[in-house]
Amino acid sequence: MQDKCGVVGISSEDPCRNVAKSIYYALYALQHRGQESAGISVYDGKVVRTHKAMGLVAEVFNNSRIGALEGPTGIGHVRYSTTGESAIKNSQPILVKYKDSSVAIAHNGNLVNAGKLKEELEAEGEVFHSTSDTEVMARLFVRAMLEREDPVEAVRTIMRKAVGSYSVVLLMGNTVIAARDPLGIKPLCVGKTDSDVIIASESVAIDTLNGTLVRDVRPGEMVIARDGDVRFYQLSRYQCPAHCVFEYIYFSRPDSIMDGRLVYDVRVRIGATLAEEYPYDADTVTPVPDSGITFAIGYHQRSDIKYRECLMKNRYIGRTFIMPGQEMREIAVKLKMNTIRPNIEGKRIIMVDDSIVRGTTSRRIVDMVKSAGAKEVHVRIGSPPILAPCYMGIDMATREELIAAHKTVAGVEAVINADSLGYISHEGLVRAIGIPRDQLCMGCLTGVYPIEIPGEVCRLAQTKITEYIPE
Repeated sequence: MQDKCGVVGISSEDPCRNVAKSIYYALYALQHRGQESAGISVYDGKVVRTHKAMGLVAEVFNNSRIGALEGPTGIGHVRYSTTGESAIKNSQPILVKYKDSSVAIAHNGNLVNAGKLKEELEAEGEVFHSTSDTEVMARLFVRAMLEREDPVEAVRTIMRKAVGSYSVVLLMGNTVIAARDPLGIKPLCVGKTDSDVIIASESVAIDTLNGTLVRDVRPGEMVIARDGDVRFYQLSRYQCPAHCVFEYIYFSRPDSIMDGRLVYDVRVRIGATLAEEYPYDADTVTPVPDSGITFAIGYHQRSDIKYRECLMKNRYIGRTFIMPGQEMREIAVKLKMNTIRPNIEGKRIIMVDDSIVRGTTSRRIVDMVKSAGAKEVHVRIGSPPILAPCYMGIDMATREELIAAHKTVAGVEAVINADSLGYISHEGLVRAIGIPRDQLCMGCLTGVYPIEIPGEVCRLAQTKITEYIPE
């Protein structure tokens, strides 16, 4: 699974400051949210200047490219595509003409009605230059600005028309505008340094810049940052929010604070809950690195079974690694991960991971551990079975490809060759996260979604929206 994107916006009170390097560092901290492309836009007092390209942050930018982006206000983006192909035309920030300048926009999320909105806008004369739903949001914003020249009303227009998930930052002149969708599906937070306001997908970006986290942007809330000052506007909100559970299970960095919770602590509690729900008298608890590490620590602490690394990940195998042929599949897995045989031989192993999607990778890892001499391998998973696709901005397998959608737990256990398999329960996950179940999006785990999606079941309590009129 891959999350869609990470976003950053910075506004400095110092008119002589250049924020591009700070945005670069913040994007580096958010690289886990997207590895396909990266981009930065800044306003230099006259025009918006942008550099973006395919690749990782360190591949896209160097000192000269950052130095060419001068200005005290800017936004940045790292991308993994879920709507729109992986191509430079869809990399962000996307620029849309507005009067004598441009508005730049960067977006994390997915609009389920992007196609319909695009058709309506094209019928009214708009010409699109990308296949990304981000450009749909940009054109909605600009059209609203041309009518009323009020950014609050322009963002309200987006919230009224766009259906889906979005944490979005816009650069308009010397102003950064940000908003979180009314369900709060995607994370967004605000921090400050002595001179800057920082808006980012995760608090780790603020930490990287030695800033202080102010708070999360609330569901349906808009933020305006100008000259180092920040203002909040509550525009709309659903009856119940729907925070994405996989931000806590997998996507966000463990050192991020989301909605007042340290993600690391949530994952330790998930691991402890697994130990309560699926105990076993094993010799060793081990993680599948890196995503299973914190879960395994929690399992070890609750069970008092020895924690030991049995798998070592090669962190130099990145996104450009190409498998050299079907017959080399097993070697490819070993290049990415290797066993530590002395820690495994003759042992009964509890192996902890974040999720099982298709089951193929889990099978290979279990086989590797058994081939290294494990007496038994018992798999414990920090998410309930994934039964349905995500429409909210996670690139996930189709329902047909999801192994848990058409196999029982015993069936999955057999496919992955585990001696036993235990998924955390829905109740245990909710308890570990510490947010009421009716305030979480668990669509991929239940098949019940917080918004209306054709052909899917909708949780009706979250379709009722309240609008707030700011004073």
